[in-house]
Amino acid sequence: MRRTATWLCVLLALSGAGWIVRDLAVTGQGADLWRHWSGADLRPGGHTVWATSALDPLLVLGALGAAAAVRRRAPAPAVAAGALCSLAAGLVLLWLPVLWTTAAAPLPGPDGGLLTWARATVAAQLVAAAVLCAVAAGAVRRRGRPGRPGGRRADALPEVASSAYGVVHTVPYGAGPGPAGRPYKGPAVLAGLLLGAAGLALTAHEAHHWVRLGGEAYGRRLTGGPGAVRALLEPPADWQTAVLALLALAGAAAAFRRAAWARPAAAAAGALLTVHGAVTLALALRAGQFGRLAVVPGGVQLGLAAAALSAAAGPVVLLAAARPGLPPPAADPDELRAYGSAPGEARPPHAPPPPSTLPPGW
Repeated sequence: MRRTATWLCVLLALSGAGWIVRDLAVTGQGADLWRHWSGADLRPGGHTVWATSALDPLLVLGALGAAAAVRRRAPAPAVAAGALCSLAAGLVLLWLPVLWTTAAAPLPGPDGGLLTWARATVAAQLVAAAVLCAVAAGAVRRRGRPGRPGGRRADALPEVASSAYGVVHTVPYGAGPGPAGRPYKGPAVLAGLLLGAAGLALTAHEAHHWVRLGGEAYGRRLTGGPGAVRALLEPPADWQTAVLALLALAGAAAAFRRAAWARPAAAAAGALLTVHGAVTLALALRAGQFGRLAVVPGGVQLGLAAAALSAAAGPVVLLAAARPGLPPPAADPDELRAYGSAPGEARPPHAPPPPSTLPPGW
């Protein structure tokens, strides 16, 4: 199953890289593609359309990062599973509207075949996301099953405190509690606060749009209509903002709980927030909105504030998520032994000396 997940991640990265190479071949200049990703209203030439957006490089990097987390045997199965599920959640939530936005935007001429390829790519990515979630769930379930490595043995002795008379744990006293890969309290709280603030700001921006436009008009804007997207594989702007708010709030909840899968979830949300904030600010700068910030509508000001918070919080969240989590235990925490069975081991005060020969089966 680990090999299956790795190959699926590699195939996802290759599919994203293939569409990026297609856009590079069409435009002939990497600078034009970069300006398109940063929000410039450019056309590759003639009737050709763009296929990628700024999210596609994140797909490639995220898929490669998930493959690396699976292949290098992350310190806890929940960490690798969290990387796979974060990648799958991003694929499903962000690429789902492409299925109907491409169906509503027929292209004339030779580019008409791109729609078929785009829909096929998105459909394959959604299927791969479902398989990745199933693989991650199965890996965690097998890991926790009795008799499996890392799972609790059915005949294991009950947990005994390190100060119990005559018995000690193999885990050193004072070691950080919690499963391997669990984030430390400081980085977890920092990531949770920043993700929560960015998620609430994006939610407030979308709520303002819903109140100002009304439910029906906002629904059409959310799902995407004619001219709502600038590239074939790009979700509508409001859909993207709503999904980012959801992912940010979910990552904040995981960080506050200090779950073992919180680090990959926070890293995915931080990367998406960084790109979203940077692209939104670049668009505002190109439109000259910063020079007349005092006279622009309140909704635009709220959107710029949310984008600035996302662009500032995203890199910090990435740094916090990159900090290593709790190390795996040196041995089975349920394994018990007598005093003196390890060289240099200290004996608690008033405890009897260990026997010269351990009893059978100790």
